[in-house]
Amino acid sequence: MKKNPYTTQQFFNRELSWLEFNARVLEEAQDTSNPLLERLKFLSIVGSNLDEFFMIRVASLHDQVTAKFVKTDPAGLTPKEQLFRISSKTHKQVTDMYNCYNRSLTKSLKKENIHFIRYKELNKDQLDFIRDYYANNIFPVLTPMTVDRNQPFPLILNKTLNIALLLQDTDSDDSNSIFGTIQVPSVLDRLIEIPTINCQRVFILLEEIIKANLAALFNKYYIKAIGCYRITRNAYLDVAQDEAEDLLTAIQLSLKQRKFGSAIRLEIEQSMNPLLLKFLEEELEISVEANYKVKGPLDLTFLMKLSGLDGYDHLRYDPLKPRAYTTLLNDDQDIFQSITEKDILLHHPYDSFDMVVDLVKKAAEDPNVLAIKQTLYRVSGNSPIIEALAQAADNGKQVTVLVELKARFDEQNNITWAKKLETAGCHVIYGLVGLKAHCKVLLIVRREEGIIRRYVHLGTGNYNDVTAKIYTDLGLLTSNPYIGADASAVFNVLSGCSSPSHLYKLTIAPISLRKKFLDLINKEADIARSGRPARIIAKVNALVDKEIIEALYDASSAGVTIDLIVRGICCLRPKIPLISENITVRSIVGRFLEHSRIYYFYGDGEEAIFLSSADLMKRNLDRRVELLFPVEDPAVREKVINILEVALEDTAKSRVLNFEGTYNKIITKRKALINSQELLLSSSSSETPSEEVELSRMKLEPIFSR
Repeated sequence: MKKNPYTTQQFFNRELSWLEFNARVLEEAQDTSNPLLERLKFLSIVGSNLDEFFMIRVASLHDQVTAKFVKTDPAGLTPKEQLFRISSKTHKQVTDMYNCYNRSLTKSLKKENIHFIRYKELNKDQLDFIRDYYANNIFPVLTPMTVDRNQPFPLILNKTLNIALLLQDTDSDDSNSIFGTIQVPSVLDRLIEIPTINCQRVFILLEEIIKANLAALFNKYYIKAIGCYRITRNAYLDVAQDEAEDLLTAIQLSLKQRKFGSAIRLEIEQSMNPLLLKFLEEELEISVEANYKVKGPLDLTFLMKLSGLDGYDHLRYDPLKPRAYTTLLNDDQDIFQSITEKDILLHHPYDSFDMVVDLVKKAAEDPNVLAIKQTLYRVSGNSPIIEALAQAADNGKQVTVLVELKARFDEQNNITWAKKLETAGCHVIYGLVGLKAHCKVLLIVRREEGIIRRYVHLGTGNYNDVTAKIYTDLGLLTSNPYIGADASAVFNVLSGCSSPSHLYKLTIAPISLRKKFLDLINKEADIARSGRPARIIAKVNALVDKEIIEALYDASSAGVTIDLIVRGICCLRPKIPLISENITVRSIVGRFLEHSRIYYFYGDGEEAIFLSSADLMKRNLDRRVELLFPVEDPAVREKVINILEVALEDTAKSRVLNFEGTYNKIITKRKALINSQELLLSSSSSETPSEEVELSRMKLEPIFSR
């Protein structure tokens, strides 16, 4: 029975929890045990994460404040209070980012003979090279602008790097300063390598070269001050689908708004002239609290390109060698035969994604395949799956593809693919009104010896051959007739032709997934109250939904042992006396982005194991089409349980959430730390079955009663 309503002190704020996650990514950049170029990559990701955070989450809070919305979140904070706390945390995080860059990374790069150089440090030969490079490559692209009574302040595009100037007209007696600006062209490489005769690699930033040539660009003015700046704009897209006759056109128009939304953040060089800063604040209508003064180059996402520098493999992780999927097939059987005989679990990136790609390719060419149906949320820029689907349509198959146009920051890419698939003859569905189709499902209908057999792939991650190498995700391949029937019903829902009156195995959001999770949690609580063993383990990207959290609190109070592996946002507060004493929350951030969603319920020995495309967030449960699917094959169940065991034993990359809302490293007496990702990597390249390698190495005591 539910106790008194939970108070705001028993929940963490979503946005502050996300910032804690980004701090854990920053820890990877700070960690000197990580390869140097990988640390650059992590720092770039921290910066990119903050960009998106401001464009969407902070922008949304600003909109709420503007609308005078004062309702509090589950943690008891109004939008204005959230913005105040976010500002404090993000300013500190930016300071920590640049301390890492200036005090650690650039010094470590110098030891490897990789140098950033300033313009004033160039020698004669280097100056000659840069002057020639500027004249032939940079100067033709530049567009200097001034602001006066005849020329208004120009529209500064979102996330572009710009140089501000304080000017004095040499031909005028007017002593007032004039503002000038010039965009650092995004069409040019920001990192420019300067040829050297020794083994050193020397780079200069594009803005350094432009700064040194401003006098010639503004030759009728005396330059009093200069400084780089960058703005982040509100990029939240709100498409009124019920009013948009053509969703494709509506989204294309909305994408343009991203460039021109109101300014949310202003990044400036630490040494920027106060008059320049004041002018920018007034013109951009941005508050002092939204200013971020940095000691170093603005926008550290350029480090991602540097991390790919040729000739420095020793400064990266060892190359990824995923397990070939042929090892998962029975003898010399083809994919269809093997799936018919047993369910197959793919654990990416440890298992190659090629099996999914080849399955679609084989289906496209197989004369016995009648139809292919697939959902696409985010795909790669040169997707082999798109090519295979187009080929299938050309071969006369019935091909139906749902392309989710509302996948944030992939809208334009998905529009391109949707048009290509339509041109190829595929039936393309542009998603559902008011919902995002976030489920990952592939259905192949094949005629075999006079009967129809369905082959299904269900996944926790996207059909993206690129991210499958850097995201941990799970995919299940099955010919289970009940799951096949459910998959057909789901596609009928997605095409708008029906609503599922009954599903045998799958659970779908927003229709029944919330109830399913609550029923599973409450059942475990009832088992614990009766004195029988009960346990819940969930591995997710985010835990935000208030109703789910309250159900977990109730289960913990009833005596259920709950282990949560939450990569990112977690609004549940663990270790509250009498409420969440039995709940442990940990997060793993490492080489790979932990993206798989696994739900385990012990149930007094009647274990129930599920995989899903859904996190425990309101948007996933109520505003998206998501799927939860059971793991029933005994061998597959053992593999999924093993993944959870290894994650729970991680002592190298795991951080445990405390009552105050911060994450701590695990203190262990073991001499050797356990890195779950490296352990799974080493086992994937071994001839020994992965679960045996992992458990024998760690000598784990069984954590499940089986």
